[in-house]
Amino acid sequence: MITDSGAIATHANTIRLADLHMVYRAGQGHLGSDYSCIDILATLYLGGILRVDPAHPTDPERDRFVLSKGHAAGGLYCTLAEAGFIEHAELGTFLLPLSRLSGQPDRRKIPGVETNTGPLGHGFPVAVGVALSARLTGSGRRTYALCGDGELEEGSMWEAAMFAGNQHLDSLTLIVDRNRLQQGARTEATNGLEPLGDKFAAFGWSVVEVDGHDIGALSELFASLPLTTGRPTCVMANTSKGRGVRFMEDNVAWHHKCRTRPSTPRPSLNWVARRDND
Repeated sequence: MITDSGAIATHANTIRLADLHMVYRAGQGHLGSDYSCIDILATLYLGGILRVDPAHPTDPERDRFVLSKGHAAGGLYCTLAEAGFIEHAELGTFLLPLSRLSGQPDRRKIPGVETNTGPLGHGFPVAVGVALSARLTGSGRRTYALCGDGELEEGSMWEAAMFAGNQHLDSLTLIVDRNRLQQGARTEATNGLEPLGDKFAAFGWSVVEVDGHDIGALSELFASLPLTTGRPTCVMANTSKGRGVRFMEDNVAWHHKCRTRPSTPRPSLNWVARRDND
């Protein structure tokens, strides 16, 4: 657990660099989408917010984190490596045949991944069920979900939000990565979401806005949850797609893009494993 926000920020930049190398080697990935949420992921995993232990990743009383925007798997993998759930060397296998690190996270393969995600609108409803199961079993574990704002155009998201509010699931926190961009266009040009906070409030949620790149503010906010007893919390995290790289920031073209693909074929998975063990 790291309590200094500056130290967490340093780790977040290390995660960004690892992600850049990983995606460059693979020749594809969602760097812009990863970079908008890496500060959030670093705060959760390295700042002691999530009660998880890489040495005991299946502890029944661990907190649960669901990456509902599963296409940002690269950011999650690099964060899990930084937190000790997987080896940094394994990042070199991203998207190789038979690799555990596929384009969407798989709970059957990777410690620290709680549910398979990828189809947008799927992960958050699962997280609502996970939070309800904690109540039914008398567990004190908390559940966190991170979704993209474009994902909120899916009807299943609002069904889940309505149910969670009706069930008063105050152990549940939804973090909206509000970068205002989705694949191909701005969210408000595609299907306007505003007034987004008012919609969650109408469904019985406590809503708060925060700078999604201010690790100190994120840490303080997460430490104060739940905001209201008997209400789930929706954190509107204002972010920038591609955060940290000037030509990527707030650029819709970097939702899914790799500036240059490797000019030579990538090695086999077995070769990568041998190289990393040498």
